[in-house]
Amino acid sequence: MLFESRGAHPRVDPDALVAASAIVSGDVTIGPGSRIMHGAVVTAEDGPIVIGANVVVLENAVIRGRAGNPAIIGDDVMVGPHAHVNGCTVGSGVFIATGASVFPGAVIGDGAEVRINAVVQVNTRLSAGAVVPISWVAVGDPAQLFSPDRHDEIWAVQRELDFVGTVYGAGAGATMSDIMQSQSAFYGERRSDTELLS
Repeated sequence: MLFESRGAHPRVDPDALVAASAIVSGDVTIGPGSRIMHGAVVTAEDGPIVIGANVVVLENAVIRGRAGNPAIIGDDVMVGPHAHVNGCTVGSGVFIATGASVFPGAVIGDGAEVRINAVVQVNTRLSAGAVVPISWVAVGDPAQLFSPDRHDEIWAVQRELDFVGTVYGAGAGATMSDIMQSQSAFYGERRSDTELLS
């Protein structure tokens, strides 16, 4: 289903396919040969999404454009089931596996692999051809790779990357209440979204 949101509507190449149960909302461009499969959500919240040619977004994946961090996906990319690709730049020929998460401000170089349940943190730069192993975390610019049991080392790098500011646009002193009131107001604006006829 296609939705106009915040005054913008999707642009889908005639050779692309959006499955009937997928959602594509707002300022989204989908290139030729690309496939958005059942249950996937491609939503330009307050930043655009540009999906290149021959990209496959599998079941229940989420791609989000953010203010200051559009989601730009190159050609020939696989986004696996249940993956979360949020306000980042993904080069061509990238493989993002099942359950992987890529956060706002991240940049993934051409031909890189983010394997099952791996994480690429905010404002992290992953070089071309790099591999983030299953369940590992890439963090920093340039990316450092850590196994998930190395939380203190991950946090030592991540705390300098401004997660709260990058993801929520909030200051370092923002409380969860501050963040959620802002998020509630922001997402409440979706009441005016309009379904477009195919």
